[in-house]
Amino acid sequence: MGTFEINGGKKLKGELVPQGAKNEALQVLCAVLLTPEKVVMKNVPDILDVNKLIDLLSDLGVKVEKLNATDYAFQADQIDIEYLNTQEFKKKGASLRGSVMILGPLLSRFGKGYIPRPGGDKIGRRRLDTHFIGFQKLGAKFIYNKDNKFYKVEANNLKGTYMLLDEASVTGTANIVMAAVLAKGTTQIYYAACEPYIQQLCKMLNRMGAKISGIGSNLLTIEGVEYLGGCEHAILPDMIEIGSFIGLAAMTQSDITIKNVSYENLGIIPDTFAKLGIKMELKGDDLHIPEQEIYEVDTFIDGSIMNISDAPWPGFTPDLLSIVLVVATQAKGSVLIHQKMFESRLFFVDKLIDMGAQIILCDPHRATVIGLERKTKLKGIQMTSPDIRAGVSLLIAALSAKGTSVIHNIEQIDRGYANIDKRLNALGADIKRL
Repeated sequence: MGTFEINGGKKLKGELVPQGAKNEALQVLCAVLLTPEKVVMKNVPDILDVNKLIDLLSDLGVKVEKLNATDYAFQADQIDIEYLNTQEFKKKGASLRGSVMILGPLLSRFGKGYIPRPGGDKIGRRRLDTHFIGFQKLGAKFIYNKDNKFYKVEANNLKGTYMLLDEASVTGTANIVMAAVLAKGTTQIYYAACEPYIQQLCKMLNRMGAKISGIGSNLLTIEGVEYLGGCEHAILPDMIEIGSFIGLAAMTQSDITIKNVSYENLGIIPDTFAKLGIKMELKGDDLHIPEQEIYEVDTFIDGSIMNISDAPWPGFTPDLLSIVLVVATQAKGSVLIHQKMFESRLFFVDKLIDMGAQIILCDPHRATVIGLERKTKLKGIQMTSPDIRAGVSLLIAALSAKGTSVIHNIEQIDRGYANIDKRLNALGADIKRL
C-alpha cells in the first residue's frame, strides 16, 4: 500500500496541464471493440484505471500500439471471445468498474458479453440494473450467476426499440448506446445521460459510421447500421481534475493557471466554485486562479445559507462535491453540502474534523461546513484514502495544513490522477511518495 508524506503550508505557483478525462477514456476505449478497423485515441490519461482497461482489452485480443506518451492505436480484428470464460478475466474484470462497458460492444458485435461484478470506489450502492434492463429491451437474454457473481448477456439479433431509463446513468447510457448502434432498426433512449463524456462517445461513434442524433440532450435516437469503421478521437481534458486544481489553488493561496481547459465543456463547475468566493480569470482557453487571501461564500438572495448539491448533467458533478467540501473549510461563511447520488461519499469528513475543520455531518448525504476563514489552519495528521475523489480532497487539505500529513492507500488517488505528486511538486509542493 503506497503512502504520501506531505509537508503542508506551501504556496504553489505555475501552470498545470489537465490530463485526458478518465470517465470519457473508459467509455471510448470500450468502443474500439465495435470495429475490426484501427482506432487512434489521443490524450489518453496515464492512470491506473485506464491502464487496467487497456490491459484487459489486450487480453481480449485487441492489438494495442502506444504511439507516444498520450496516444494509442487499437485494432480489434482478432477478438478471443472465449477469454471471457477464463479465471484470469474474472479476476481482472472484477477489479475495475469501467470494465462493465465492454458488455455493450461485445453484445452488439459478437452476440454475447460476460463480466464479473465490477469493482471501483466504495462509495455506496452503484447498481447495474439500468445496463441490463436496456440490453433486455434490445432483445438480449440476461443471466446472473449468484454463486460466482458473474453477469452474462446474449442475443442472436438485437432490435431497436424505445426505452425510458429509470436513471440517467452515464455508464448505463454509454453501454446501451454501444449495444444499439449495430442493432436492427431505430432505438430511442429517453432520460439518457448527456454529460460531455457521452457526447464525445456519440460523436466518435458517428465518425465510425453510426447514426446518432439528439447528442447533448436526454433523448438519443440511434438508427442501427450494419458496420462501423475506424476513426481518430481526442479525449477531452478531465473536468474533475480541473475542478480539483481550482480547489487546490484556493485552499493553498496559490497562483495557478490551468491550461487548455475546454471551458465550454465545464458546465457549471466554474460557477459553483465562484459561489465559494473563488476568483477565476479565463484567458483564451486557460483558467487562471490568482492568489487569494480570503474567499467568502455567497448566500442565496433571501440571505439563507448556501446549499451546494450534485445532480445529473448539466447539474454539478458528484465527483467534485468532496473538493468543494474541503475548500469550504477555510472559506468565510458556511455552506451545506448535499451529496444526493451516493450515500457514503461524505464519510471521509471525520479526517477533516481531526485536522481541525468545523463540519457537522448531518446524515450520510449532508454536511454543514462552517468556514474557518484561515483564522485556524488545519493540522497535519495520518489518514487513509477511501476513494479517488476523497483521496485528492484529503491531499488538498494536507497541502494547506500546518505540519506533516501522511496519506495511506494512495493507489486510490493514482486510479484517477496521473503523477499528481510530481506535477504538484514542480509548482512548489512538498509531497514524498513512500
